Amino acid sequence: MGMSVAGEAAENRDEEMVRLQAELGRLRKAGKERELEREILRRAAQYFAKEMRA
Repeated sequence: MGMSVAGEAAENRDEEMVRLQAELGRLRKAGKERELEREILRRAAQYFAKEMRA
């Protein structure tokens, strides 16, 4: 026949967990990229502010 209802539910949970872990990985990577971009922009703003005062 096939899998039991409990077996299917466990498989669906496992698939959902894998999907969520992959999404969490993507979000963490994107967060690190945003932090790097923000730091670059912060340093550029400091540089140009210093240039404007000089």
